[in-house]
Amino acid sequence: MGLFNRRPKLPPAARPPLAGDERVLAWAAAGNGEGDGVIVASNLGLWLPGRGERIGWHDILKAVWSGRELTVTPAERVAERDGYLVVADRPAETYLLLDPGDLPHQVRARVTRSVAYTEAHPVPGGASRIAARRAPGVDGLTWTVRYEPGTPVDDEPVLAETARLVAAARAATAPADL
Repeated sequence: MGLFNRRPKLPPAARPPLAGDERVLAWAAAGNGEGDGVIVASNLGLWLPGRGERIGWHDILKAVWSGRELTVTPAERVAERDGYLVVADRPAETYLLLDPGDLPHQVRARVTRSVAYTEAHPVPGGASRIAARRAPGVDGLTWTVRYEPGTPVDDEPVLAETARLVAAARAATAPADL
């Protein structure tokens, strides 16, 4: 990006309530620019219009850029199990970005960087995706399981297989003792 091609600074009125160690990486006006809000990517997560809080990069299950629209699918924490969280898709949110700037690139890079491990596995009666994510302020990885729709998530065989799969994934990704 050249010296004269710099993107204007984020207007103060559109600036979200950033944490002390948080900084803006990229931003874009959502919609047709007539008061639809602003999407702000920071080093800690994504601020979407109409929300009073940031979505951490580790809490975004999926982000898709179509060339005109950014679609974000946040995670919803459903249950906490021994050593992992069960998450599900919250409704996807889609935003038209007429002048996206560096925002789509930052979203992709940050979501991807938060993923340390991801693998799909069959479980009795369905399927799951086990993931380990890097979360700001957390020492080590945060482990999550997302079940495919229709999987009997509370059945004992599913719980047992999920626990086994998470334990195996943890062992496979643990640093070797020196």
